[in-house]
Amino acid sequence: MRVLLVGAGGVGTAITRIAAQRPFFEAMTVADYDLARAEAAVDALGGDARFRAERVDASDEPAVAALLERHGCDVLLNATDPRFVLPLFQAARTAGATYVDMAMSLSKPHPDRPYEQCGVKLGDAQFEQAADWEKAGALALVGMGVEPGLSDVFARYAADELFDEIEEIGVRDGANLTVDGYDFAPSFSIWTTIEECLNPPVVYEKDRGWFTTEPFSEPEVFDFPEGIGPVECVNVEHEEVLLVPRWVDARRVTFKYGLGQEFVDTLKTLHLLGLDRTEPVTVPGADGPVRVSPRDVVAACLPDPATLGERMHGKTCAGTWVRGVKDGAPREVYLYHVVDNQWSMAEYGSQAVVWQTALNPVVALELLATGAWSGAGVLGPEAFPARPFLDLLTAYGSPWGMREQ
Repeated sequence: MRVLLVGAGGVGTAITRIAAQRPFFEAMTVADYDLARAEAAVDALGGDARFRAERVDASDEPAVAALLERHGCDVLLNATDPRFVLPLFQAARTAGATYVDMAMSLSKPHPDRPYEQCGVKLGDAQFEQAADWEKAGALALVGMGVEPGLSDVFARYAADELFDEIEEIGVRDGANLTVDGYDFAPSFSIWTTIEECLNPPVVYEKDRGWFTTEPFSEPEVFDFPEGIGPVECVNVEHEEVLLVPRWVDARRVTFKYGLGQEFVDTLKTLHLLGLDRTEPVTVPGADGPVRVSPRDVVAACLPDPATLGERMHGKTCAGTWVRGVKDGAPREVYLYHVVDNQWSMAEYGSQAVVWQTALNPVVALELLATGAWSGAGVLGPEAFPARPFLDLLTAYGSPWGMREQ
């Protein structure tokens, strides 16, 4: 396997550090718009000859396709933010490479009833091309981070091994992380966080299909394991709700994120002021008016999440809560994966949230390299057997857990 990794930010850099400890691939080209960032990720690996750095503009589809071909890469792993999904997705198809991402193509709210009906859903633009990928015998493995990703693997595992009938699958994400010296410092890309938290959340019900609600709807307190404890979670737009029902039979699917009231209030204020917008606005500049995206300005004013590891304390938990019936009796479980920031910093030099996200696509790449996972078309993690993934996750030294509720 020869991999082109596009994006050398926090998650991309963590991917290189995890992959460097495994023998399953021949080469990994690390490409970023900022060549110095790609070079820093490679240099930190202590001279591993399998890695090299390149500069590429992720929005330039022909340039990405040419880079795939120049380095003989058979896999493109997308570690950029969702704005670049489609050009990278298309570049992989053009070059005949397998495509893997951790977030899917962006949604657009319904123009008239945004809090009732779906408009363009997450991943719609990719699934529209599924038949072409399948006909070509090519694979796009989409949503293969931690959430979406491992959470979807948990859903498939529950359906295959733990339940006869599933009433509800609810992804529940929570943490007790704190960051020294900052009153507001998101542990993941603020651009992506704004996108998923302020868009209308999507809910799936078998009798109704996909529909939307108001942001931050249906608050509930969920008790997270391993000392994290109770955290209030709210509905947030996320890929699992769009992926799970395509392959797993469940009457209801939701995603709820433990944001905390202060975080919710900050996001609401950004929305009120229009600072969540991506459309450029004109502002005065020293050399005349300039066009800038308000959301990009917000991102530039906040610390890079990848640099916060030394200041962070606590744990993050990603997991899937499932309620249903097994052998005629009600059952309820929470399948989860917890990462302690102190551990991930000590072992990999990566903060917990980005390391947890980065781990899962590397596990998936190894399963594709060995043939334990294979397929054609645009497929989510639920389309593949869960047990090989969970076994390999444990072999990577980061075991998962299950709690009967």
